[in-house]
Amino acid sequence: MIKYFFKIGYRSLLRNKGFSFLNITGLAIGMASAILILLWIQNEVSYDRFHENKDRIYEVWNHVNDHGDLGVSNHVSAPLARVTEKDVPEIERAVRVKDVNNKLFSVGEKKMMISGAAVDTGFLQVFSFPLLRGNATTALNEIHSILLTEKTSKALFGDENPMGKMVTLDNKDSYTVSGILKDMPDNTRFNYDYLLPWNAIKVEKAQDLGWNDNSTSTYVLLKRNVSFAAASAKVRPLKQRYDEEAKKFKWEFFLYPIERWRLHSSFTNGVEDGNGRIKSINLLGVIASFILLIACINFMNLSTARSEKRAKEVGIRKVAGAQKNSLIIQFITESVIMATLAGIIAVMIVLLCLPAFNNFTQNNLFINFEVLNTWLFFVGFILLTGLLAGSYPAFFLSSFQPVKVLKGTFKRVDAIVNPRKILVIVQFTFAIALITCTIIIKQQIDYARNRETGYNRDHLIYHFLTGDISQNYSLIKNDLLTSGIAIAVSKTNSPLTERWSDGWGQNWEGKDPDQQISFDRYMADEALGKTAGLQFIKGRDFDLKQFPTDSTGLIINESALKVMKFKEPIGKKVSDLGVDWHIVGVIKDFILTNPYEPTRPLLLCGAKGGFMTFNTIQIKLNGKNSTADNLKKAEGIFKKYNPQYPFDYKFVDEAYARKFDSEQRLGSLAALFAGLTIFISCLGLFGLAAYMAENRVKEIGIRKILGASVTEITGLLSKELISLIIISFIIASPVAYWGMHKWLLNYNYRIGISWWVFAMAGVLSMAIALLTVSYQSIKAALANPVKNLRAE
Repeated sequence: MIKYFFKIGYRSLLRNKGFSFLNITGLAIGMASAILILLWIQNEVSYDRFHENKDRIYEVWNHVNDHGDLGVSNHVSAPLARVTEKDVPEIERAVRVKDVNNKLFSVGEKKMMISGAAVDTGFLQVFSFPLLRGNATTALNEIHSILLTEKTSKALFGDENPMGKMVTLDNKDSYTVSGILKDMPDNTRFNYDYLLPWNAIKVEKAQDLGWNDNSTSTYVLLKRNVSFAAASAKVRPLKQRYDEEAKKFKWEFFLYPIERWRLHSSFTNGVEDGNGRIKSINLLGVIASFILLIACINFMNLSTARSEKRAKEVGIRKVAGAQKNSLIIQFITESVIMATLAGIIAVMIVLLCLPAFNNFTQNNLFINFEVLNTWLFFVGFILLTGLLAGSYPAFFLSSFQPVKVLKGTFKRVDAIVNPRKILVIVQFTFAIALITCTIIIKQQIDYARNRETGYNRDHLIYHFLTGDISQNYSLIKNDLLTSGIAIAVSKTNSPLTERWSDGWGQNWEGKDPDQQISFDRYMADEALGKTAGLQFIKGRDFDLKQFPTDSTGLIINESALKVMKFKEPIGKKVSDLGVDWHIVGVIKDFILTNPYEPTRPLLLCGAKGGFMTFNTIQIKLNGKNSTADNLKKAEGIFKKYNPQYPFDYKFVDEAYARKFDSEQRLGSLAALFAGLTIFISCLGLFGLAAYMAENRVKEIGIRKILGASVTEITGLLSKELISLIIISFIIASPVAYWGMHKWLLNYNYRIGISWWVFAMAGVLSMAIALLTVSYQSIKAALANPVKNLRAE
């Protein structure tokens, strides 16, 4: 019996090649889109979920009272790790992790800039990163040992065995290779190229990594079968117990589980607010479901459009004794056959598109055909799609009554509401909503991108102070200026687009003792205003030659001035971390971090900021010369004074543009899937237009004989479908407005939603729909009425 069903289904597929092509194409595109999204979701959900101890691993986070709000941070004090092991018996192990970037690795003549981390010795016991060579228990015990990943080892040593060999960092310190790590997977936050022992960190001046410093990631492994609540309660007061200053700000710790790091770590007033990456995953999950559903709806519409041709077949089979259940099985078998072919094509589409999709999403997604679960997933996915797509046509076609079918009176063409119309409305509701959302997302990105940054990004580059740049800084600066390559040079603690320091506890004249405000901190030696084009409201820039005391000078922004409430700020004293600063200037707010958020109060400190170190040189290139010529000459100067290191510059405007990557990616994904949704929906419209023309062929013939023109008949057939699009627009507009309003609430700087966005989405959808149905309408209008009436 099953063989019979498949044989009939196969013959039906071959007999109707055009119909089969459209149906399989729509299903394949829908299935491929859903698979791509599901691969991305699976990758996101699997982040750091491969560790053997994943159910016992937690990260220590801060809770701190910030001006009445409960602030949250996942960087804590370095001494905490050892304290938790001593004071919290439920904790088996605690490990610290600190990024170590911009290190020059040298092995003989080979030199590479590589990023890694310094970790405690128990790192490999807490996390499951296997060693290909070496002993995981002892590999990081020696202060001058180092672990390389397989990729890094091959780059430095080729095919040689690197164990026991020496690697030189920054042309100074030598480390012995004590182990080779298997390359870390992409779905982990610990994507490092090497690991150093924690004690190998060279502590900079005045950075003792004590309780006042909060720049260390700390992870704990709970003992088996212990109470998380008990451990969390004992961790909470440790900051206040060991740091008197923490009591003032009601500073507390809490444990955050590994499964929530990637997806849920967005907080408002100390509580998860649901705005983490899980929001994007849920959104794309809904999009994947709707795209697959729309592809299935398209299948249903095309299948029922053939009802006239299948009706007599059903009638004759029923007269011959076929039961309704057997007909249902037959039609579902046909849909499963098509879904299988579509699934095979979909996998081929996915494999072809994966490289581009990976480049776009910055992932390394792949389909693992060596795992049984992959095959089970595809079988289940195809069966589900086949059943979903074929269910309605199967019940619809199998319900025909033989007497009415054979008399040709089984259809009702005058029904105001029928399932096919509802399905088309669902399709275009989603398509119009996606188009609307895409336009609004692009508007919001453009709005933030065009926001005044407060500084001039043109011709501005930065370079980290690697190697000998610090000791030769004055010579490099002089050569850049005297050669005409640059018009201004300044030394800072971080790039202009990043915040590397912030904190509480500043004091100034007239401050409310109960006021607790967090300030961003930035540091420069001199001429940062000229270099970055900062806009001064009061006072002046740092100038150490004319004003040597500017080493303890302070420049504040407008937001800081509002907090301090100085009427005449110049000369006022501000105490911060043991230094008495004097204000020399006030600048307009400039965007240091997030362009979507309000600017925070900023303290731009002079060169004596011992709690910060100079890490970056900012260079304003001379716009009168070509950028390529400037960079070529600048490279020569850097090579002259820092020959062992590459000239690794970065443009500030490019770094700023990367702040929009997440929203840009979301907008592009929405546009891509909106286009696919429209395409698949148009296939459904094509099917419905064919169905309507097929049902009204006699009416069309009579109208033509009575003198109706091709335009009138085309309009007659298109009118009903256009009304469905209008209904879709009426439903989609408030849904899209509600969704985008909720999304925009995540941004302090946001656009208003304009009426013309919905009008544009409606008009665009209407135009696409008209182009789709016009073919079938014109074809029906041009048909020979005599032939159609004779056939009736």
